[in-house]
Amino acid sequence: MDPIQNPFSPGAGSPPPELVGRDEILEQTRILLGRVRARRPEKSILLTGLRGVGKTVLLNEMERIAQQGGYRSILIEAHEDKPLAVLLAPHLRQLLFDLNRMAGAGDKVRRGLAVLKSFIGSVKVTVGDVEFGLDIDPEQGTADSGDLEVDLPNLLMALAEAADERKTPVAILIDEIQYFNQSELSALIMAMHKMQQRQLPLVLLGAGLPILPGLAGESKSYAERLFSFPDIGPLSESDAVKALRDPVKAVGVEFEDTALQEIFRLTQGYPYFIQEWGYQAWNHADHSPITLQHVQSATIKVIPRLDANFFRVRFDRLTPSEKNYLRAMAHLGPGSQRSGDIAVVLGVKINSLGPVRAKLIKKGMIYSPTHGDMAFTVPLFDEFMRRAIPEFEGKG
Repeated sequence: MDPIQNPFSPGAGSPPPELVGRDEILEQTRILLGRVRARRPEKSILLTGLRGVGKTVLLNEMERIAQQGGYRSILIEAHEDKPLAVLLAPHLRQLLFDLNRMAGAGDKVRRGLAVLKSFIGSVKVTVGDVEFGLDIDPEQGTADSGDLEVDLPNLLMALAEAADERKTPVAILIDEIQYFNQSELSALIMAMHKMQQRQLPLVLLGAGLPILPGLAGESKSYAERLFSFPDIGPLSESDAVKALRDPVKAVGVEFEDTALQEIFRLTQGYPYFIQEWGYQAWNHADHSPITLQHVQSATIKVIPRLDANFFRVRFDRLTPSEKNYLRAMAHLGPGSQRSGDIAVVLGVKINSLGPVRAKLIKKGMIYSPTHGDMAFTVPLFDEFMRRAIPEFEGKG
């Protein structure tokens, strides 16, 4: 069949042809945005889930809903090596300029720009050319202490007050939020606490790995009262079938039931993998319907593609000791593994694994679903580890 007409879209954050199984979280988003716009308190939303469940896709859809509802939005992606202040400052500058250009912009918008100028001057990192174009005196004594936990809440308060003056609510959306350090995460939480206390029209929508609720709780004990942490998991079989069947049906193509069952078995319902198998199965089919044989032929191509483009980029960031730890987890089988069992496989004392385990958690490779257990943040990574390191002899 014509590959140009292929409806599937494998890729990081690429919108699928059919966004299924996420109606509840999207409705929760609409309620949140509506209540904040009406100056009613509501918990902000921080999505959590493994890699490949579609958190970025959902975050993009949440931004679209916000913009449709009259919100101005800022969307950023956190990085291990880029501070929160550096990521936010250029976007806040642009947003305040946009508010300032609106007819009848008042004192609070101009004050927001002055506070931003103070904030930029206090940041102890290079902010590039952010300060250029801010031809305004800084507001001395506001957001200029150099303490992010003090300055960021003050800056976002000034932004929210400016937005309120213009009757324009603001949505800040942050992907990969688990990469912020404790001080940065604490500053964000404190800022949102002030927003809720004063019922200002600024909302935070974020996404991160399953460690995010724990990180937020460690930063500020009241985080669970400020945020909802929806767990975004794999699709059910019925939703996975819908995600495959509806896009091809729209262009006059069908899947055989056995083909759909095989894709669900191989992908375990994870949306990113569903898009990969759907994409390749389409390209392997000469005509409708797409059969089990087409899926089996596609699998021969999908596995190397996933290894090279999805798994390998994470694997290559690991040290030999980290790879060994993950290979021991894979040796024990799918699902979460007890830390003690991993130590037994490696033939070492459990206490000696603390540093490597901490590094793997920081890199976003593993997390602890329950005390003493470790699990991969990347679905099917145990299978990849067995392919990547086929020769492995456990010592336990």
